[in-house]
Amino acid sequence: MISILVLIVMAIFLLAYIFYGRFLGKRIPLNDDFITPACSINDGVDYVPAKPALILAQHFSAIAAAGPIVGPIIACLWFGWLPAVLWVVVGAVFIGGAHDFFALAASMRHGGTSIGEVIKRYMPGRSYKFFLIFVWLALEYVIITFTDITAHTFKTNIDGVAFGPGVAASSVLYLIVAMIMGLALYRGKLALWKATVLFLPFLLGIIWLGPHLPGQLLAPLSALSVKQWDILLLLYCLIASIIPVWLLLQPRGYLGGWFLYLVIFIGLAGALCGGFSIEYPAFNVSGLKSLMNGKNIFPVLFVTIACGACSGFHGIVSSGTTAKQVKKERDCVPITYGAMLLEGLVAVLAIITVIILPKNSPLLKADPNLIYAGGIAKSLALFNIPYQIAFTFALLAFSTFVYDTLDVCTRLARYIFQELTGWHSKKGSLCAGVASVLVPFIFLMASKEKAYLAAWPAFGASNQLLASIILLAVSVWLIHLGKRPWYTILPMIFMFAVTSWSLVILSIPFVKSLAGLTTGFFPSADTVLLGGCGVLLLALSLMLIVETVRVLFFFRTKAA
Repeated sequence: MISILVLIVMAIFLLAYIFYGRFLGKRIPLNDDFITPACSINDGVDYVPAKPALILAQHFSAIAAAGPIVGPIIACLWFGWLPAVLWVVVGAVFIGGAHDFFALAASMRHGGTSIGEVIKRYMPGRSYKFFLIFVWLALEYVIITFTDITAHTFKTNIDGVAFGPGVAASSVLYLIVAMIMGLALYRGKLALWKATVLFLPFLLGIIWLGPHLPGQLLAPLSALSVKQWDILLLLYCLIASIIPVWLLLQPRGYLGGWFLYLVIFIGLAGALCGGFSIEYPAFNVSGLKSLMNGKNIFPVLFVTIACGACSGFHGIVSSGTTAKQVKKERDCVPITYGAMLLEGLVAVLAIITVIILPKNSPLLKADPNLIYAGGIAKSLALFNIPYQIAFTFALLAFSTFVYDTLDVCTRLARYIFQELTGWHSKKGSLCAGVASVLVPFIFLMASKEKAYLAAWPAFGASNQLLASIILLAVSVWLIHLGKRPWYTILPMIFMFAVTSWSLVILSIPFVKSLAGLTTGFFPSADTVLLGGCGVLLLALSLMLIVETVRVLFFFRTKAA
């Protein structure tokens, strides 16, 4: 039954790529004679043309990360596997893919600038500033969530076996190998295929090496607390956000992409050949509420699964880093729509790691990263790989996916902050990078353990609302081109409705806590940071909608 489910999903995605992807590509249309920003600017730092295989792997690894793993697993636990799979498939095909493609196309047609700059051109006035502030806050949620998820992965301890230190060691080695590869590609002029043949074995080797390092080397890593790992990871984010993309982001993303491909292959092997049966219920709801925690399937399902179905973060990646590296316009469809469908497949395979667990399994109460690692380890058993090595591999894959988002996300936050402040010097880059990690630092230090669980609802809601605003921006651009973009307007309306609803729910505890201030009751740091930002994000989005209506009314009146 699991094999049939996976084959149906793969068939739908293949047909969607062939037909709907081609349909979207003809809406612009794409033209390889157009000189892309990567080629026309090519500054060697942010604008660096890359080969399609490299940019696809880098883009895919940047957007995929832990999002299509954690969110789908949580949603599957809460609501059952069928609602989760349906939203992933429908969302990826009709909403997420269109969102990602048009975000990239709009950026490339405007000099590789961010979606914020597109808004600045077609929605002048306050809209631009509103959007940049909104994006920056949404990116802060991403940094908070994935930093803390990674920190907890590095502290994993199951039945007295400390997997975390070995995973942390392999992660550090992975980053070193990526930087060496970057130097070999851009300083040593090594051909990409030669670098792939040379460095992929190193990538596989460090999976084994990390847990087998001498105890005296792993001991300092084991001694670090979750909060200390949070600080170190934020420091890494800062450094990674200001160094040239060719030195770390491109090679790390490329290697991370291969890692993703390998994990997809392993997951598919387990799903198609493992003989696993469906154990978890298709529906875990009574009426419209989850039996596990009482959450409403509408709208919570649609913000719990963000990456894997539709994610505003993808649009920021597409217009922030990917648009600065694409060499030919016709590469846009496979890079964006193709990567979105691949991410949908990653999400479905993550859901399967829950489906194969019986309802009384103790793993169902574990963190999503452990559920995922357990499922991948079961698939690796088909290749006679010992469980400890397989489990370590799966945890390293998980943390690698998070790395692929963390440094890209911090770089994007730095871009946005520089756009807001006008700090475009090297000193300005450093200051913008520091500012972008400061809010996550404050939140993570002030919050309780497993802060990512507290931040996840706000991350999902802000991420999906960001997607609706990006769809709004590209719709305005397409209307100015004389199009009738129902393929972006209808998804925008749906995403705005469910995410605004979610932010209202999220903000209610914060609003109630304000009334308690008169009696001397002070809300928790989580309530203030999550609820307060939720109110601000909702207000900013409503302001953008008002500005859009005003601009479109003026545009139609002028055209008449």
